[in-house]
Amino acid sequence: MQKKIIIPTVIVILVSISWFLTKGGSSETVDLFAAPTVGEFVVDVTTTGELRAKNSQEIKGPQGVRDFRINNMRIQRLIPEGTIVKKGDFVAELDRSEIMGKLQDAQLDLQSAQSQVTQAQLDSTLELSQARDNLINLEFALEERQIAVDQSKYESPAVQRQAVIDLDKARRQLAQEQKNYETKVKQAEAKLSEVETELIKSQNEIKKIQDLMKEFTVFAPDQGMLIYRRNWDGSKITEGEQISAWSPVVAELPDFTVMESVTYVNEVDIQKVEVGQLVQIGLDAVPDKKLTGKVTDVANIGEQRKNYDSKVFEVTIEIHESDSLLRPAMTTSNNIMISKITDALHVPLEAVHAVDSLNFVFKRDGLSPVMQQVELGLINENSVIIHQGVTLEDQLYLTVPNDTSGIKKLMLSQQLTQN
Repeated sequence: MQKKIIIPTVIVILVSISWFLTKGGSSETVDLFAAPTVGEFVVDVTTTGELRAKNSQEIKGPQGVRDFRINNMRIQRLIPEGTIVKKGDFVAELDRSEIMGKLQDAQLDLQSAQSQVTQAQLDSTLELSQARDNLINLEFALEERQIAVDQSKYESPAVQRQAVIDLDKARRQLAQEQKNYETKVKQAEAKLSEVETELIKSQNEIKKIQDLMKEFTVFAPDQGMLIYRRNWDGSKITEGEQISAWSPVVAELPDFTVMESVTYVNEVDIQKVEVGQLVQIGLDAVPDKKLTGKVTDVANIGEQRKNYDSKVFEVTIEIHESDSLLRPAMTTSNNIMISKITDALHVPLEAVHAVDSLNFVFKRDGLSPVMQQVELGLINENSVIIHQGVTLEDQLYLTVPNDTSGIKKLMLSQQLTQN
């Protein structure tokens, strides 16, 4: 008896749940419409940039350290960015430890060169002294041979002949040694000149290092506001970092009369950007401030930068206005004007749908929709220009109608043929 009661009850409950899910839970979809509009149509590229001075004076560290095989220099001290400096004010202190090692090596070379000069002087003095003694001895020998010749006139012809021969030999030997002495003097002078040249070279190198070491304390070349140099990744240089000997720039003194906004455009939009295009510029720090500018440079090669998912291209925008509010590193919003049409018929992007490489809109035809092919023009972030296919009187669906089976399709080619 209980089973007969339970089974029908379960069936009723299941049927009720099924009806609720299929009927009671359903709701009608509300169709949204939009009408085409005619008016100004703007295509732009919006980016975020950063201000910098177009012209600035670089503050550099030592520029001759590569001559001593030094590639990098570490910054020990650096005054705060934004400091107003005067000409000759302290800016930065660089680590001298590596250049000090070069100075010590040069001082050792100098000592060695001085020793060589002293040794060369002693050697030449000793050698030339011996040569002069030898010449004196040869002069005495020559005098003795002359006496022997004078005394041999009472001797036999053979003795006289021998005495003459000995005199001639002594004369020629003296003449030869005099020439040798002159050569030795020149050799000594050349040797001494060589070692003295090395000594002067060592002295000059020490002076050059000492002068270079003074440049490790960096001073402002002019007055202005100090701005740190940027690294390749956009980060600012700080104490403890190294600067390259190839580009030893520590900071800059910007000229605020002409400012630029440096921005980066993704590889999809960069094809639209050209030199000379006008730009509307806003300042994040001063929202009410509106500036204008133009594109002055577009990079040919993309780069992968921090905080960007894809390759970007650097774009430089020169600002037309000069304002005391403008400061380097301020964030800007840049609207690069790509194209502007005064009177254009355009519709929201949501109203256009692509089907088999063709573009369509769904427009209301009485109580039912029809599918109309359209010819598109320029596209911006929100709208698209329609050249053919719709009029101002049309009501366009912003979403695809629920039931499109058997929907009527209106093709542009057929309509043009009929017209």
